[in-house]
Amino acid sequence: MLNLKVDTEKNGTQPVLNVAKNILIKSETLIILLVMVIILSILSPTFLHPQNLINVVRQISVIAIIAMGSTMAIITTGIDLSPGSVVALVGVVTATYAHSDSQLLLAILIGLFTGAFAGFINGSISALGKIPPFIATLGMYTAARGAALIFSDGRPVTDLSHGFEFIGGGYILGIPCPIYIMIVTGVLVHILLKHTKFGKHVYAIGGNTQAAVVSGINVERTLIYVYSLAGLLAGLGGIILTSRLDAGQPTSGVGYELDAIASAVIGGTSLSGGIGTIGGTMIGALIIGVLNNGLDLLNVSPYWQQILKGVIIVGAVLLDKIKNKK
Repeated sequence: MLNLKVDTEKNGTQPVLNVAKNILIKSETLIILLVMVIILSILSPTFLHPQNLINVVRQISVIAIIAMGSTMAIITTGIDLSPGSVVALVGVVTATYAHSDSQLLLAILIGLFTGAFAGFINGSISALGKIPPFIATLGMYTAARGAALIFSDGRPVTDLSHGFEFIGGGYILGIPCPIYIMIVTGVLVHILLKHTKFGKHVYAIGGNTQAAVVSGINVERTLIYVYSLAGLLAGLGGIILTSRLDAGQPTSGVGYELDAIASAVIGGTSLSGGIGTIGGTMIGALIIGVLNNGLDLLNVSPYWQQILKGVIIVGAVLLDKIKNKK
C-alpha cells in the first residue's frame, strides 16, 4: 500500500513538473526581458518613466515589423538579408508620391507593392532558380540599395504631406501610430502562421522539406509567398520610417536586416527551421530595444552596445543549439 501511494504521488507530480518546465522554456525570452527591465529600472530611475517606455516601443516598431518577415523566412530554413535596402528603396519611391494628401493612398500602395515585388524576386530566384536564400537576398541587398540611390539621385526626397507624416509621427490617444501598426500587423501575421493552411505549410517546409514535398505541398510557391510577404513587411517598415524621418532617405535602413534577424533568433526562432513565433519575435525586438535604451540612459558607449548585442545574438544561437540537442 505504501509503495502504491508513493507511485501515485510520483505519477501525479510528474505531469505538473513537466508542465512547469515547458512553461519556463517557452517563457525564457519573456523572463530575460523582465529581468532586464528590473535591472535597468534600478540602475536608471528614468527608465520606467511612461514616456520613455513608449519611446522604446516606438523605436522598435519598424524593426519588429521587418522581423516578422525574417521570422517566416528563417522558419523555412532560409534567411533574408535584403530588408534594410528594401526599406530605403520603398522610402524614396513612396516619398516621391507622398507630396499631397490626395495621393496618400496611392503612395502607400506603390510603396507596399515595391517591397512585395522585391521579395517576390528574392523568392523566385531562391525557389525556382535553386539558389540559396543567402545569395539571392544578398544580391537584392546590393541591388535595392543601388536602385534607391539611382531613383533619388542620391538625395533625400522631402516635402511630404501632413497626412503621410501622421503615419510615423502622429498619436492616437497618446500612443504613437507606429505602435498601433506594429500590434495590428503582429496579430495578422500570427493568425496567418498559426491558423491558416499557408502557415502550416511554412512550418512543414522548415521541419522537413522532403516530407513536405511528399505530402503534396508546393514548396516553390510557398517560398515565393514567404519572401513576398517578407518584402511587403519591409515595405511597410520603410513607409513608417520615411514618415518618421519626414523624408525618403536612400541611405536609411542600414543594418536593419541584422536587427530583424537578431530579433527573430533572440525570440526563439530556430535557425534549423520549423520553429518560431511572432510573439517571440516581438519580445526579441523589445529585448534589443530595451538594451539599447537602457545603455543610452546609462551613458554606455555605442561601441560597447554593439559588442553586447553581438554577445546576446551568439548566446541566443547557442541556446537554440542546446535545446535542439535535447
